[in-house]
Amino acid sequence: MLGFLSARQAGLEDPLRLRRAESTRRVLGLELNKDRDVERIHGSGVNTLDIEPVEGRYMLSGGSDGVIVLYDLENASRQPYYTCKAVCSVGRNHPDVHKYSVETVQWYPHDTGMFTSSSFDKTLKVWDTNTLQTADVFNFEETVYSHHMSPVATKHCLVAVGTKGPKVQLCDLKSGSCSHILQGIFFETTTTLSKPFNKMKHY
Repeated sequence: MLGFLSARQAGLEDPLRLRRAESTRRVLGLELNKDRDVERIHGSGVNTLDIEPVEGRYMLSGGSDGVIVLYDLENASRQPYYTCKAVCSVGRNHPDVHKYSVETVQWYPHDTGMFTSSSFDKTLKVWDTNTLQTADVFNFEETVYSHHMSPVATKHCLVAVGTKGPKVQLCDLKSGSCSHILQGIFFETTTTLSKPFNKMKHY
């Protein structure tokens, strides 16, 4: 790494090469935390995780069983080895639980009192963290694959929702309606080139 830095300082190395090398080094150095575990609540696979950005203490998980779990990551016991406990969950017996797999969970960027979830059941749900009740539900005609809220937006409360179709729908949490639709375009190639491209001449 010192060799990379010296070469970069001298202008001999491409900065992208240094970035790739450092990213590779960090990825290869990843390992599971031997001191911390997480309480098992989900009955099947976990599809999505999100840690709230305000304190970095609470984590949401969404599973293929439709269950959502809220974990407290703080080590309250002060012991070197500990298990992060589930604070609460939206289980299969909850009246507002997703019918099918939860694909995305996300905290509201500026307040831990609210979070969102989307599912294969064609819904985006807005949750009150304190009561674990839905504050709003957006229904879609097609399967919902993902959603996201901007972490820096302060003038709007829009959620971008990606569905099976070639469009992204923007849902306004303030008005409770889908305010905009961003259309996508599919490109399909049906022909093949019979001749290779000729090289362009430079003058």
